[in-house]
Amino acid sequence: MTTKKCNLLIIEDHELTRFALKTAFDGADYIDTLYEADSAETGIESFKQNKIDLIIMDLGLPNMNGIDATKKIRALDKDVKVVILTSHNDEKEVLNSIKAGANAYCSKEINPQKLVNVVQSVLDGAAWFDPAISHIVLRAATTPQVYEDTPIKTEYNLTARESQILKLITEGYSNTDIANELSLSVNTTKVHVASILQKLEVDDRLQAALKAIKNKIV
Repeated sequence: MTTKKCNLLIIEDHELTRFALKTAFDGADYIDTLYEADSAETGIESFKQNKIDLIIMDLGLPNMNGIDATKKIRALDKDVKVVILTSHNDEKEVLNSIKAGANAYCSKEINPQKLVNVVQSVLDGAAWFDPAISHIVLRAATTPQVYEDTPIKTEYNLTARESQILKLITEGYSNTDIANELSLSVNTTKVHVASILQKLEVDDRLQAALKAIKNKIV
């Protein structure tokens, strides 16, 4: 798991929930600075002004919702990690969150320590979805035209090593997990992952995993 100190931004309009989240992460040894915002608009401004590594994003925000906020933030920085936190498991919201670039989708009923662990794994390159919506993600992976209406390619020119790594990505392995599994350095793993994303013509690991499953690449 990552040992680098990271900056976390919590975007949540409910004051009590925001306080509970701050309390949960106060003791996390991988957190450097913790920022907070009570709306998407103030969250985006905070993101512009500070170096943020990961955002915990509430979906049900006033005015601009969490999905639109995620799109705007990912447009500013495609490398930032976004963990969606919501009380809803609506299929449309789940799929739109994935399309917007979410790295994880968590129920607000999640155990606080579990959330701390999920955030750490996402920072390390993993994707995570609440078990309650796993069937939605699986259906998205196996249903045509979730992401694009273009014909499915059959050749992606992945090397044998890239195919190995892509399979592990579909199984939820982080960069560190992959490096340990294949006896690679983390930096080498990151280079392979970047090449995979480019060849699959996707923006992130989650979309790569869904495309790999849907198109039976691995």
